[in-house]
Amino acid sequence: MHEAILSIDGLSKTYASGFCALKNISLEIRRGEIFALLGPNGAGKTTLISIVCGIVNASTGKVTVDGHDIGRDFRAARSRIGLVPQELTTDAFETVWNTVSFSRGLFGKPANPAHIEKVLRDLSLWDKKGSQLRTLSGGMKRRVLIAKALSHEPSLLFLDEPTAGVDVTLRQDMWALVRSLRATGVTVILTTHYIDEAEQMADRIGIISKGEIILVEEKAELMRKLGTKQLTLHLAQPIERLPEALGMYALQLASGGSDLVYTYDARTERSGIGQLLQDLEAAGIDFKDLETRQSSLEDIFVNLVRDTDHP
Repeated sequence: MHEAILSIDGLSKTYASGFCALKNISLEIRRGEIFALLGPNGAGKTTLISIVCGIVNASTGKVTVDGHDIGRDFRAARSRIGLVPQELTTDAFETVWNTVSFSRGLFGKPANPAHIEKVLRDLSLWDKKGSQLRTLSGGMKRRVLIAKALSHEPSLLFLDEPTAGVDVTLRQDMWALVRSLRATGVTVILTTHYIDEAEQMADRIGIISKGEIILVEEKAELMRKLGTKQLTLHLAQPIERLPEALGMYALQLASGGSDLVYTYDARTERSGIGQLLQDLEAAGIDFKDLETRQSSLEDIFVNLVRDTDHP
């Protein structure tokens, strides 16, 4: 069994307006994993993080962080957590060094310049330590937010939409950074609505839609279980229609008759491809090349969320 660093049990949140943001969420996050909480905007991702971090009170349910109940033992639980919010709110005239050091002090941790230096170096901020925040680029400001979240040595780091509005190269940097944090033993939970982010980063993926977690799965398993594959055969000569002998395969002609597309379930291991190729040969159809494509997490996600819209 994997040890859980975060346990969420029966968590619900209904606001005074009557809006139900979260419905009976139960989730265990394993120590040392990167967990992506994937869902459209408004699905409840930020509310969930806000409850775990003690910013919003739950209506029902229980949250335990590293063995500490967030209700009964708030300070101990909260000190285990680093939160990198979506919004860049920082005191513009403060220096990088001071703002990160101050964050550590907020958690009652004694000053530790060596730790602050390590965090700044890890985030490529060391040469900016004396700079005022207002002079930094957006990407650097986001790194400062991560440095602040790591200042008090948390064991669990939340990244709320870490790369929203960030350019592609910075996104790649952020991903590399998150992996390096995990390598130092920090458990990372990121929320995102970018499918490729979850696909790149996560060990496990949870999908949230309309305040409910509709699926939690190992990423590789999710990709395998829900993936269909397409085999495209590029034919030596175009054909106008499919021979009846191949009717059982549900093939499609594409590219004006010069491609044959075979869609099959990746779950059934050999999926009859060998037999298909033999039958093609028997029907006198030659191909010069073939390629396979697996459905991406994007296809899977769209299908899952669509299903919850029509109960």
